[in-house]
Formats: sequence, structure tokens, C-alpha cells
Amino acid sequence: MDKAWIRILYQICRILAIYFLLIELNFLWLFGYSPGIVELKSPSYTVASEVYASDGSLLGRYYKENRSPIKYEEIPQNLIDALIATEDVRFYQHHGIDFQSLLSSVYSTATGDKRGASTITQQLAKNLFRTRSKSSQGLIRYVPGVSTVVYKTKEWLTALKLEMLYTKKEILEMYLNTVSFGNNTFGIQVASKKYFSKNPNLLKDEEAALMVGMLKATSTFNPITFPDKATDRRNVVLSQMFKSGFITKKEYNRLLKKPLKLNISEDDDDLSKDSYIRTAVANYLKEWCDENDIDLYSDGLKIYTSIDPIIQKHAEEAVEEWMKTLQKRFHNQWQNEIPWRDENGQEIPNFLETLSKRLPIYKKLIKKYDGNLDSINVALNEKHRIKVFTWKGEKDTTFSTYDSLAYYAKILQAGLMSFDPVTGLVKAYVGGINHDYFKYDHVTQSKRQAGSTFKPFVYLTAIDNGYSPCDKFTDKPITITYEEDGETKTWSPKNSDWSFSGKEMSLRWAMGKSCNSVTAQLTEAVGWENVVKYAKKLGIESPLKAVPSVGLGSNDVTVFEMVRAYGTFLNKGIKTEPLLVTRINDHDGKLIKDFVAEQERVISEETAWLMLYMFKGGMEEPGGTSQALWEFDLWQKGNEIGGKTGTTSNHSDGWYMGISKDLVTGVWVGADERSVHFKTSDYGEGSKTALPIYGKFMEKLYKDPKSGITFGKLPKPWGKIEKDYYCPTPRQPRVDTSIVDSTMVDSTAIQL
Repeated sequence: MDKAWIRILYQICRILAIYFLLIELNFLWLFGYSPGIVELKSPSYTVASEVYASDGSLLGRYYKENRSPIKYEEIPQNLIDALIATEDVRFYQHHGIDFQSLLSSVYSTATGDKRGASTITQQLAKNLFRTRSKSSQGLIRYVPGVSTVVYKTKEWLTALKLEMLYTKKEILEMYLNTVSFGNNTFGIQVASKKYFSKNPNLLKDEEAALMVGMLKATSTFNPITFPDKATDRRNVVLSQMFKSGFITKKEYNRLLKKPLKLNISEDDDDLSKDSYIRTAVANYLKEWCDENDIDLYSDGLKIYTSIDPIIQKHAEEAVEEWMKTLQKRFHNQWQNEIPWRDENGQEIPNFLETLSKRLPIYKKLIKKYDGNLDSINVALNEKHRIKVFTWKGEKDTTFSTYDSLAYYAKILQAGLMSFDPVTGLVKAYVGGINHDYFKYDHVTQSKRQAGSTFKPFVYLTAIDNGYSPCDKFTDKPITITYEEDGETKTWSPKNSDWSFSGKEMSLRWAMGKSCNSVTAQLTEAVGWENVVKYAKKLGIESPLKAVPSVGLGSNDVTVFEMVRAYGTFLNKGIKTEPLLVTRINDHDGKLIKDFVAEQERVISEETAWLMLYMFKGGMEEPGGTSQALWEFDLWQKGNEIGGKTGTTSNHSDGWYMGISKDLVTGVWVGADERSVHFKTSDYGEGSKTALPIYGKFMEKLYKDPKSGITFGKLPKPWGKIEKDYYCPTPRQPRVDTSIVDSTMVDSTAIQL
């Protein structure tokens, strides 16, 4: 060879070496990031985390890219054959770059027939290290045409390094676990489940060919949206498999005639969607993930929750069944009247305008129309096609933004949580009526006035400080004078029926009947600051204002807090932190974290049991507010349930807190806007809004032997009860508790 040509070749090689070095070093930040050996040895690709119920059934996923990696041994040979025949026929001969294919591609492009030449290894480099993303490109990307050459060079270099570090099998495994198959499915495991509802090792030849065919252009050859194009592309892959000797002529002709037969996994779509439980688990784990530098959406965790799928199903059914009825009642009561009203029953002016200002679109309209309110108002009144929630299914209609706000403001919501306070396991969690339309969680996010469900904290404070269930107060008008913010104020509570009986009432009777006047007197006697103190001890974390009305539920709390607090009574005075997640494994099944419920004794066993006895007063005492539960099939085999209803001003909030021998359950019902509520107590009281959901829920559990929830009495005293607790009422004879031991309590109790 002529020396001049040798010198030219030498200079070319030298320039290329310098060029490759500059790219590897990202000289002057011109070329962007290139993966080093450390990253190549430990490639990180996002893997979906999965959320499971207590029985191991899948509840949902968290992901940036929906992916679930598998091992090479789980990949069928027909899929590998189809991939190599179509994407990289000399895969086993080259070392990352197929120079023969590269030269052929250059020639074809020059003659007008553009053809790719990327090997499987180069495609892996692109998928795994995002070589074509902006973050991987330097300042040179602003030079037209040059950026393409640079990222192709990076892919070549990365491919060569991958081939040095990994076997061909490992490269195929990584490739098939990272490549996109469209519809937000990444990797062959998720894709196979998505399109054929089966694991990859069960794919037939024509199915494997279809999967590989999609890789050329996942949108163009998507079998869901373009079945004909996908079929044609599948046949091209089959042709390549025949040419490469992977299938015979006879097999090829037979497979060509196969129709496109998908088996789309709808369950997978549901699991990919957000839900109240999925969101609650993410919030539950947020602090733990931050502390341990874990990304919930990419680290492939296996998250096992305490949710019992059978109990959860019955909870969701109970909410849906009653809320359908309740919504109908709400509309019938208001009919064509406006339901957003102030304390005096007057329509709230500019209600919809105020709601509209909370919408993200409002800020955009302000910017678009330079703050011109008339133009903004016209835009908000402009009608357009929209799909809305109804209890009969999704409805396609024509609404303006104001129409939509008015429609949804009238929709009633609900929240339910049920847990076992002994173990701390949350068995059921219903954050709302439909997560697709209403993302707001009414168990942990929503804070609403507790109403009379807060009264037990007053009676708890009394019983833990010397009072007994039999101590008496007179139901009478009272006025309490107190100081607040340096100002002297007075407060005169009214009973729910706006009358006072003048009768002496035991504490048990007063709590069971939910007598406001007695509760207010007792609050004054024990001190409203102490009531707040006890509520906090039992797990109410929301801010509580220590005022005379605190015992009537004037403060905002969550369903989660109330269930946690009430659980203390069933768990012998030990407060248990509800446990939504029990354990977390990594993608390979190795245990990362085992969660245990935190517990703390906050009241004595005697006080806890006496409070359970007080709660039964809602069923047993005259006028007990829980007695609507008699309508449900809950009373076989001497079953006992304690509970407390709650209703707030103008019936904005309806509550029921129920205690059985197995579960503590809290239910809240109301509209998201407090000014939207039932007109009267006929339908708006907690006994008519929230209690029926609890009744239906427990009825379903008792009827289903698979739920594990059975009839039975509430616990007997866990020790000697020093205080007098069996109190005479107009319908109960006096029993001398001095001769009643703990084994006699249940047999002497009288149910109405």
C-alpha cells in the first residue's frame, strides 16, 4: 500500500480515536452523558412496584414505565428466534456493531431506500441509557445534523462495552425487559399479559411474531388500534423467520393464515389506574421511602397491605348501594332548588364563581384575557361535550364549566375505614364513591366536624377521672360562660329536638341518647381542656380548639383519626396505630421491611371496658341513637354492637362509628362543600346517612363465611370493675353490681 494512503489511514484512525475519546469524556460538555463501566455493570431500569392485598392478590401498580422483568430462562425460544430474524440476523456473529449491515444501510440510504442498521445491542444501549434524550446530549445538539452522528456514535461505543461485559443471553434478557411494546407497557412480561393475558413462555409462534413486529413502530403496528397493519407486520416477521430457517415453509404458510387473536387484559388496565387504596399506600410509605432513598415508582417493590379483599369488597358494595339511594333522596328533597345555603338557609351568592376560582383553568383564563372578568365569565359559560359521573354509569352530555361545578357540588360523598385494633390491620378502606371522578380521599385527607361522635371523649374523660356510667345529670337548659381570646362569651346548647326533658339521666343513657345538654354540663365539669387532652391521647392529631362546645364535635377530624381513637376501647385501652402496609420485598422477593403496628397504653383496662359498655347504650338505652341498626340482620346468636352516631349543623356531616368484637369501623357521609346538605333531619342525620352503610357492611360480613367475621358479644371485663356501671333507667331494673362478677355481665344485660 502506498505510504501516502497509510498516512491518510493513520490520520483517520487518529481523528476517530480523539473523537471517540472526546465523546467519552464529554469534552467541554459538548457531547453529553455517556455511561461508564460502573453504570454498565449495574444498569438501572425502572421497574413497577406492585401492591398486594393480604391474600396475595394484586391490587395495583406504581410505575413511570409499566415493567416487570423476567429471567432469560422464562423467555420462549420462538420469541428470541423472531427477534433475531427480524432485528439482528447476525446477532451471534458481531460484537455490538454489524458492519455488514451498516454498509448495506449506507448504500440503501444513498439510493433512496432508507434502512436501519442498529443491532439489538445498540437498541439496548439506546433504551437502557436514553442516549437520544436531551439529558444525554451536550451543547453540540444545537448544531443541525451533528447531534444524530454523536448519539449514534455513543450507541456504538456503549454497544461495544455491553458486548464486553455481558453474554449474548444476558443482552437478550435485558433488551426484552426494557423495550417498549406500546400502550405504556415495557418488557415482554407486561406486554404478553397485556395483549394475550398469558405469561411469555406460553406465547404461540404467531403471537411471538406479532410482539416482535410491534417493535418497528409501536403506534403504527399497535394491534389494538390498527389490527390490519399489525397483522401485515406480523407476517413480515414470519417471513424473516422462514428465511432464517427458524420455521419451515409448511409452518410459515400455516401461520400466515392465522387470524389476529388478542386477549386484552382489562384487569391489567384496572390495576394500572389509580385508586383510593393505591394512593393511601403511597402516602403511607412516603416518609419511609424518603428516609431510605427509595423510589416507589421505579424500584420494583412488592408491597403487601393489610387490606382483606373480601372485607374490602363488602365495604365498597355497602357504600355504593346506600349512596345510590341517598343521592336519589337528596335530589328529590331539593328538586329544582339550589342546595348551597348559609346557616340561615339562604342561597349563597356567587357560589359557583367562588368554586371556579379554585380551578387550574381559572388562572389560565386570567392570563389569556388579561384579567377581564366578562371574558372569563363568557369562557366559563361556554358549553362543550363532557362525560360525567352518574350512579347509572358514565353519561355523555353538554356542560359549561359552571354547569359542571353545579352538577358535582350536589354529589354526596362517603368515606369508610375498618380495622382490627388488636393487630392494627386495616381491613377495608373506601376513600370515596368513585376514584375515577373524585380523587379526594375522605378517610385521611378530608377533615370534617365530628358532631356527636366526639362526645365519647367527654364521657371517657369523666369515667377516667372518678365518674361512673351511673352518675346522673339533669337534661335541662344551661348557659356556660367562658373566656376566649380575652373576651367573655356565653354558650347555650340545644338538644337535637330543641327540647329538654327535665329528667335525671345516667351518663350511659345521656351518651346513648346523645343528649347535648348533659354532655355540655359534663364537659364543663371535667374541663374542656381535659377533653382535648384525652382525644389527643387516643390518636386525634388534628388541631382541637378547647372550648365548651368541643364535646359536641365542633372541631374537624378525619375518619382515620376517629377509627384509630375508637379502636383503643376495644383493645383494652391500648392505642394501636392502623397498619396499612405489613411488609415490603424487593423485586427478587427479598424482605426489605417488616412493619409492626405501634402500640401504647393510654387508658386503663377498666376505663376501656366501661366505655364499651357505654357504647352499647346506643342500642340498649331509651332513645339510643344506634337503634336504627335493629333493621339489619345483625342480632343473631346474641351478637352485640356498640356505636355512636354523629350529625353536624345543618346536616352537613353524617357519621357512624361502630364497634363489634372483631372490628372498629368509621363511616362519614356528606357533600364536599359543607354548605351543600339535606334540608332537614328526615334524611340528613348520621343515623340515616352513615349508619345504614355500616349496617349493610356488617350484614354482608356476617352472611359471608369467607369474611372471617362472626356473630358474638363484645368482650367481657378484662379484670375487676370497681365502678358501678349497671344503671337503672325507666326500662331497666336496678341490679346490684356488687354480686355480679365478670362472667355474669353478658347474661344479665337487657337488650331492647
